[in-house]
Amino acid sequence: MDLKQIHELIKIVNKSNIGEISIEDKDGKVTIKQKEEQVVTVAAAPQQVYNVAPPAASYAPPATDPPKSTAPAAKTDNFITIKSPMIGTFYRRSSPDKPSFVEVGTEINPGKVVCIIEAMKLFNEIEAEIKGTIVKILVDDNSPVEYDQPLFLVEPN
Repeated sequence: MDLKQIHELIKIVNKSNIGEISIEDKDGKVTIKQKEEQVVTVAAAPQQVYNVAPPAASYAPPATDPPKSTAPAAKTDNFITIKSPMIGTFYRRSSPDKPSFVEVGTEINPGKVVCIIEAMKLFNEIEAEIKGTIVKILVDDNSPVEYDQPLFLVEPN
């Protein structure tokens, strides 16, 4: 694994908030760990150790505020949450020139694609497992998501 690939892995770890990733190939093993102060330590083959900190000027912590919804405030105790089954990048549409899979108010049935999550250059269609109506979209388009992160609130029918 060359230095350029290691730098790409560091960028991916910083964007996705992955705590740790290890990759092993014929040349050795690379482990990237993210510390609480957002410093990434890279270790490759026993004789090579890199300590890399993200540039202070270009690093921005991930947004913690969910996007605003146009739906009126309602009780959420009877809503079902559709959660992310993986770490990756959340997309509301299949391509920029296509319409979104779902909007607030869209009726969904089991098997209907509600979004796409890109993980390691693979685009995974996320399908609804319940019948209901989308009442809130909790993630911005083209943003990183974590495993089990809430994506949508659905009012069951």
